[in-house]
Amino acid sequence: MGRLDNKVAIITAAASGMGQASALVFAREGAKVVVSDIDVAKGQETVDLIKKEGGDAIFVKVDVTKMEDLDAVVKAAVDTYGKLDILFNHAGLPGPFDVEDLTEEEWDKSLFVNLKGPFFLMAKALPEIRRAGGGSIIFTASTAGLIGSAFSPTYSAGKGGVVNMVRALALRLAPEIRVNCVCPGSAYTPMQSKFLTPPGTTPEQLEERQKGLLGAIPMRRLVNPEDLAYAALYLACDESAYITGIALPVDGGFLCR
Repeated sequence: MGRLDNKVAIITAAASGMGQASALVFAREGAKVVVSDIDVAKGQETVDLIKKEGGDAIFVKVDVTKMEDLDAVVKAAVDTYGKLDILFNHAGLPGPFDVEDLTEEEWDKSLFVNLKGPFFLMAKALPEIRRAGGGSIIFTASTAGLIGSAFSPTYSAGKGGVVNMVRALALRLAPEIRVNCVCPGSAYTPMQSKFLTPPGTTPEQLEERQKGLLGAIPMRRLVNPEDLAYAALYLACDESAYITGIALPVDGGFLCR
């Protein structure tokens, strides 16, 4: 028996990194997974990996800034599998890094991908999760949403919004639907490389930043994609049936400092 047997889950940004790891872990635990991402080729690779292991998955292209895509992925989940139990809103966008030179367009895109899009996908998924008898909604926030990050105040603003939105939604949607978020720290993912290499970064600066990151983490390593995937699995499954409204750090003890 898997921990997500007979569950149907949508996972956004599931083409690579933590999203892909989560899709694989959810499928191994019995979930039927709707893999969604803006990258069609890599998203299909995730589906192929799941099927190779004997799991069940489909791919739906989703740009979280397009409302029609959000409607489409919910519809595809229900049309294919008959219901929706779990939504893992993992999509995110690193940066932008400027403050003085930040454009309104950059600000709007960052807040749309990190906060507005995930909110509206949640809202569109709600009727189906209710129809299934309740379930779990998970967002990916960040340690940058809990304490802030000098690398990108805009990203911190979006992820900070996610953390408090989760608290509000947990109050609003209980007891039928639980709402939580995971807050990864620095990670071995493509997104993390973008954080460490804003425009103008030299190789020497990159090396210095990498050393600084590891030195600040008590566990002395960055977050692996599977670390985040198993945290999300816990919040998705019935073992966390009495947990809602939390922001769960997955950071190797970074916030303890």
